[in-house]
Amino acid sequence: MSFLIRLAAALCALSFGTRVAACTNFIVTPSASADGSVFISYNADDYGMFGSLCHYPAGVHAKGSMRDIVNWDTHVWAGQIPEAAETYNVIGNINEFQVAIGETTYGGREEMVDTTGLLDYGSLIYLALQRSRTAREAIGVMTSLANKYGYSSEGETFSIADPDEAWIMEMMGKGPGSKGVVFVALRVPDGYICAHANQSRIGNWQKLGLGKDDVIVSKDVISFARKMGWFSGKDADFSWKDAYCKPDFESRRFCDARAWSFFRRHADGMDKYLPWAMGRDSAAEDLPLWVKPNHPVSLHDVMAGMRDHYEGTPLSLADTTSLAGGPWMMPYRPTPLTFKGGDGNEYFWERPTSTQQTAFTFVAQLRKGLPSHIGGILWFGNDDANMVAYTPIYCASTRRPLCYNTPGADAVTFSFQNAFWVCNWVANMVYPRYSALFPDLEAVRDSLEASFAARQADVEARAAAMPKARAVAFLNDYSVACAAEMMERWNELAIMLIVKHNDMALKPQNADGSFALTPEGLGRRVSRPGYPAASRALLIGHKAVEAE
Repeated sequence: MSFLIRLAAALCALSFGTRVAACTNFIVTPSASADGSVFISYNADDYGMFGSLCHYPAGVHAKGSMRDIVNWDTHVWAGQIPEAAETYNVIGNINEFQVAIGETTYGGREEMVDTTGLLDYGSLIYLALQRSRTAREAIGVMTSLANKYGYSSEGETFSIADPDEAWIMEMMGKGPGSKGVVFVALRVPDGYICAHANQSRIGNWQKLGLGKDDVIVSKDVISFARKMGWFSGKDADFSWKDAYCKPDFESRRFCDARAWSFFRRHADGMDKYLPWAMGRDSAAEDLPLWVKPNHPVSLHDVMAGMRDHYEGTPLSLADTTSLAGGPWMMPYRPTPLTFKGGDGNEYFWERPTSTQQTAFTFVAQLRKGLPSHIGGILWFGNDDANMVAYTPIYCASTRRPLCYNTPGADAVTFSFQNAFWVCNWVANMVYPRYSALFPDLEAVRDSLEASFAARQADVEARAAAMPKARAVAFLNDYSVACAAEMMERWNELAIMLIVKHNDMALKPQNADGSFALTPEGLGRRVSRPGYPAASRALLIGHKAVEAE
């Protein structure tokens, strides 16, 4: 019954909020990865959001210079703060020193939002990237700025990493006019992987066995909860999430389930946490904050995790036992996730990592032992991670690919030069006839990514032999060329899909992918595959006319 669940069966009170539609992050530490890289990933999910690749150039600023603060979500000007004397080059969510930051919003206690605060979570991310050479520095920048100028966002979980280490940090304001935050930042132990997806993940960090240098917390993180009446036990028993964002059915089923699904791909014994991910059992064992993988995690593994629809689990949306995904078994569901059925009962759909409302996605790859301008790559895509090919953007790039920064293109203005719109165009052709069309998209996607991976060693060896300035320009040109190649292939894919699958028939192709012609130059006779075999038995039960 995973395809459609009646809310009454959940046995929990639900309070569906913004967490349902937001983002996902995965974190991989150096000794957990296949090549010693640190990885952090991010699906930026929000309906109506237009995705692009941002750029903040490095600069030296005169004393007294001011920095405009514009809310990342609303684009509303909030005010100004003093500019730093020096700022670093930032492309997307990575800077020239291989510091990368992602986030997911978990909300938490509404009364903790500082409505008068100047800085939102997006502003903090990009300010930190411009002002930090390490992940620890970034944590210091974010917390000090939030304490000084106020934090206007809801509860947030951040992934903050550099080539040596990765951190998970959770932060909340202290109410209107407070100009202060409470926070906990923990270094993910080397050799482990971590994940967060719109539910607070940090519980009692004091019982995790971390060293003093692995924990950074606000001085009043416990005393503030006491003052507000949210905690009354011993300090040693304090749990961040129980005080500030206690898990409920929604946050477990729609949020922690995504973290569980990533963990179960890479770690043993994860089935025992399925009851937690399902959300129903109030006595279920909580999901661990991080786990040790049973095999080295590769870049491809992280990308695959960002494309997850709970395949192979009881939550799977690749359902062949119902028509919930249509006869072509689409592993996506229209939103809102909760809705009222014709019988008057409330129902809901599952919420996987891969979702149609992703505006942009990235996997940041951070590598020590290499010059920073070579070691740091933002593998970037402009739509649902399952429906795009990630292209490499080297961290010192100062020039963005046209497709990721297209003049005139926006949320309501289509452009054939723009990756967001062309990728959405293709994806929206594929969604309703997923099992028929997706294999064609997948073949192009995987071919491109394999090609980029195959070239990487040679490209980087050539860059390493060059003076830095020349190498930066070379890698920037290469990043632009890869994105342009992806765009060319994606426009070709769009045309191929409409020709090949026109009118739900199938035009035959030659081995090279061209369409087969008769000797007279006409298209060869189409085949009519009909519905997939797995759907036919179900459709028989809904037939309108029986054969005589």
